[in-house]
This record gives sequence, C-alpha cells and structure tokens, in this order.
Amino acid sequence: MEYTQAEILQTVRMTEMEHLDVRTVTLGLSLRDCVRAGVEETAEAVREKIERTAARLVPTVDEIGEEFGLRIANKRISITPASLVYDRARSPRELLPLARAIDEAAGRVGVDFIGGYSALVHKGETRGATTFVDSIPEALATTERLCSSLSLATTRAGINMDAVRRTGEIIKEMAELTRERGGLACAKFVCFANAVEDNPFMAGAFHGAGEGEAVINVGVSGPGVVNHAVRHAPRETPLDEMAELIKKLSFKLARAGELVGREAARRLGLRFGIIDLSLAPTPTRGDSVGEILEALGFERAGAPGTTAALALLTDAVKKGGAMASSAVGGMSGAFIPVSEDSAMIEAAQLGALTLEKLEAMTSVCSVGLDMVAVPGDTPAETIAAIIADEMAIGVMNNKTTAVRIIPAPGRTVGDVVEFGGLLGSAPVMPVNRFSPGVFIRRGGRIPAPIHSLRN
Repeated sequence: MEYTQAEILQTVRMTEMEHLDVRTVTLGLSLRDCVRAGVEETAEAVREKIERTAARLVPTVDEIGEEFGLRIANKRISITPASLVYDRARSPRELLPLARAIDEAAGRVGVDFIGGYSALVHKGETRGATTFVDSIPEALATTERLCSSLSLATTRAGINMDAVRRTGEIIKEMAELTRERGGLACAKFVCFANAVEDNPFMAGAFHGAGEGEAVINVGVSGPGVVNHAVRHAPRETPLDEMAELIKKLSFKLARAGELVGREAARRLGLRFGIIDLSLAPTPTRGDSVGEILEALGFERAGAPGTTAALALLTDAVKKGGAMASSAVGGMSGAFIPVSEDSAMIEAAQLGALTLEKLEAMTSVCSVGLDMVAVPGDTPAETIAAIIADEMAIGVMNNKTTAVRIIPAPGRTVGDVVEFGGLLGSAPVMPVNRFSPGVFIRRGGRIPAPIHSLRN
C-alpha cells in the first residue's frame, strides 16, 4: 500500500486536528555489542553508541513534523534490557554508573525519555538479575529520563511470585527515595505480564532480544479525534455503527503515523519497525479516553457498562490499525492512565471509578493499572498483591497487562499528587485494607495455565 503526503494531509484536515498528534517516535537500539569486562567500560560503550546512533533523531523528527504539519509530541529511545548488557555486578550500587550513563546520553541527544533499564524475570532470576532489580530504586531516583520495567509473568511461564513480592518492596523504596516529589520514581517504572518487545511507549519500552540493530517505532494517539467524532454522532446511533466510525478514524490515524515512521527511518538510514495505534490520553481537556467512554452514553467513566464500552473501543482501534498497516505492533488499543486523563481523574475523585473497576477494565484495554496513586502507607505486600491480580489477568487472557502504581508518601485518600507535564496529577485512590500478606509471603510460582500448552 503506497503512502503519499497529500493523502495524509487530507486525512489530517478531515479529522479537524482535534488534539491529533503522533505521540512518540521511538528509536529502538540494541546494546548487545556494548558488553565489556567491567561496568565502567560497558557504561562508556553504551553512552557512545546511544549518542552516535541517536544524534540526528530529534532534529530529523522535528523537521518531518514541520513539513507534514503534524505535531510529534515526544522523541524517545528504547534499549536492550540493561540487565542483559551487564549482569556481573556484585552490588546494586555497582550498576549506578551504567544507569547514569544511559540517562546522560539521553539528555545529550535531547530525547524525552529512554526506556530499557529492565530485566526479564518472569520465570526466575540469575544472581546478576537479582542484583540488577535491587539497583532500580536508586537508579530511577537519581536520574531524570531513565525508565525501568520488569517482566514478571507470561502465559507460557506463569507468574514469578518471588519477583512480584520483591517488586512490591522496590516500589515502596522508590516512593520513599523521591518522597519530596510525590514518589516520582514510581511513575518511571512499570511491571508486565506478556511484555512486548517493540512497545514505543514509556515507561515500559525496551528493545527486545528478537529485534534488529536499530529500528524506528511510532506510537500514534488520537483520543481527541475519536472523542470529537463520537460526541458529534447522533445519540441514537447503534453501537455497531459507533464501532465502525471509530474503526475508520483509527485507519486514518494509522496511515498518518506510518508515513511519519517510514519517513523518519528513511532519513535516518534505519529500518522501520512498527506503528502502535493506542489511544493514549493527556491531561489536556478533550484528549481523553474517559471522555470517549462518557460520550458513548455514561454519566461518568467507571459507571456500570464502561468495561463493555472500552472493549468496543479497543477492538475498533485494533481493527482500524490492522486495515491500515501490515506493521501494527506494540500494544495497540486504548490506555487508561488515571493521572494522564482529565475525565478519569474526575471520575476517581467522584468515586465513580474505583481500583476494582479499573482492574476489570484492564481485562479489555491495551495494558493495565496505569499511573494509579494510592495512600503512602499502603503495605508492600498489598502492592504486590495488586500486581499479582493484574499479572493473572494477563496470563489467563493471553494479553499484555501491566502495573504502574505510586504509593504517594505522606498522602492519603482524597489528596492529589502533582507530577507535572505529560504525567499529570493523580488523585489518591482507596485500597482494600484487608491483608494478603500470608499469600504473598508464600512465594514460588503460579504455574502457567493449561491453555499455554499449545505447541
């Protein structure tokens, strides 16, 4: 299928540019050739490769945005999981030079975030991986652009409950280390079930072991466009016709995003990877998945029926993207981050949206519990249990799920935590206070479900 600038610009005009943007152009970069005998030498090799490969990323993407008349909101980098680049550290602090080298290189090339300070521990951990996981709190607390993730579960492996328990503990450590900033380090960390290797969105992006040397991945987001169209459709329009409307809009958004990605790859001399067509909201009024749900016929997001509406929305977006491109990847669908969506924030403050309802909605959205703030005194075992629930949804349904949760230090239910910028502000949501401690302390592994035996 051929793509022309005229076609895409016509699409932009047709959708009236209601908060339409290409949310991110992300350079995926392999660092496997940067492994050296010591951490200092590895860190220097990593710094040099990031700066050399990504030197032209930001100006090139900015030029494309200006030429095509499209706003490209973020420029980012994802790297090989850092635990695979250096796995011989004897103490967590030994890894800090690597974390800081990655962060400093990202600053020098001008990207917004760099993801991949990550480890894959869904079935077990090497000694090096355990040390790496222990380094995450200080690494994120002492850097600005660095993002981190852990793979804790897959449908084929089950859930590593030892890693889930430790994740609850390090989230509490991260929150305390950034107490004066509302637990900001937690906003740069996410844990996954069925993590994807070509995700261009933060905080969970990493460049998977099955990826090439360097690729350009694009994340397109158009909740404002979809919101505008849904709100202007007649209120009596049947749901199947609303799904068709959303699917057609998603087709047009995907075409615009793929043109940007392929052009960026061509100018940078790299391979084009995937387009992730996810409706990813921002704090800007109108640029909201929650508002789309309300426009479909609900008083507030979180009301009974919104899980079904979100299923309709996610499916229509995926179908539209698949029609438009043969390179659809990432997580593609709809994100529901509480702090980054004005309607979701309001729904949580009014009590329409609870943690339990959010969990139900994650069974049909692109990812999971995202940017959820909870009271600072929430025990680590409760956080681990929330993670375990979300991992189970992903494992049993063979889909990607994730948790990005912030136990905001010193805050309680009803308070609002300000993170600024794209991260927005999060209302502190109540958490079930009954203890899951005995269950979490059992550890071990929840076995893979029977439907994982498919080969």
